[in-house]
Amino acid sequence: MSEPVQFPLAAVVAADDLKLALCLTAIDPKIGGVLIEGPRGMAKSTLARGLADLLGDGPFVTLPLGATEERLVGTLDLDAALGQGQARFSPGVLAQADGGVLYVDEVNLLPDPLVDLLLDVAASGTNRVERDGISHRHAARFVLIGTMNPEEGELRPQLLDRFGLNVALEGLPAPQERQQIIRRRLAFDTDPEAFCADWAAAQADLRERCRAARERLAGIALDDQALAWITERCFAAGVDGLRADLVWLRAARAHAAWRAGTRIEEVDVEAVAEFALRHRRRADAPAPQSTSAGEPSPAQDLQAGQGDWGALPPQLVGGGPRREVPNWAKKP
Repeated sequence: MSEPVQFPLAAVVAADDLKLALCLTAIDPKIGGVLIEGPRGMAKSTLARGLADLLGDGPFVTLPLGATEERLVGTLDLDAALGQGQARFSPGVLAQADGGVLYVDEVNLLPDPLVDLLLDVAASGTNRVERDGISHRHAARFVLIGTMNPEEGELRPQLLDRFGLNVALEGLPAPQERQQIIRRRLAFDTDPEAFCADWAAAQADLRERCRAARERLAGIALDDQALAWITERCFAAGVDGLRADLVWLRAARAHAAWRAGTRIEEVDVEAVAEFALRHRRRADAPAPQSTSAGEPSPAQDLQAGQGDWGALPPQLVGGGPRREVPNWAKKP
């Protein structure tokens, strides 16, 4: 049975902040994944599935909401260990997600111990299963994407902090965006293969940009100047612990690689500031000022096609695909 055709990430309308955060985690999975907050019906799973393609067609695995710890980490067959002298391991969700994306919908509704275990493995890249003195270890390197609707319950601050980046989706798109979203969704539902063919070139460009950025990443230093900018901002925001500093620094380096830079510039630090601080900032601390007075904000740049997404083909910032599509499927 063939895999269902997935809606291409390049064809998703708007959601520029989230698309950027997902691309950065595809460039450097050590950032620690992305927590997406927002109401239902905001294409969170569509965006997450699109990320798997940027990782080189890696697996996309969903953790069921009612999953047990054994379903997550896998199980050991003790009878086989006693009778044959070796442990027989039955892989769980973590093993299945190795090399791809692990998607957890409504992560705030999972039991806290399960979330804690999940985040531990995501950070270490290794899953270790132990039972009655017998253990098994395997690689579990994946990009963790969690979604949650804050109206249905919050995550404890300790667990929030374990997610690398945090992005909130706006639940009320403008009428023009809503029309474009509906048109593209209808076009995809009518003929998924044709729709994906129309967007194949744009999706290939996005995949290649992420691949090139991954190759460039190791050559960009985590330098003292960037670290100074970040630590000062974390201190001013009243952030507990040091995870924010490290995540922010890694994300800034990934952003430098994303824009084909050779070193971390202040623009890279600013571009990812809210992603790193949103879920860690003290309640009474001011939000980061992303731009100097009189300069357009990153969001305005993206909407105008002049920011980081503007370096891609026009269709990645809301324009039409490269091939001709019916007039009704185009933006009015």
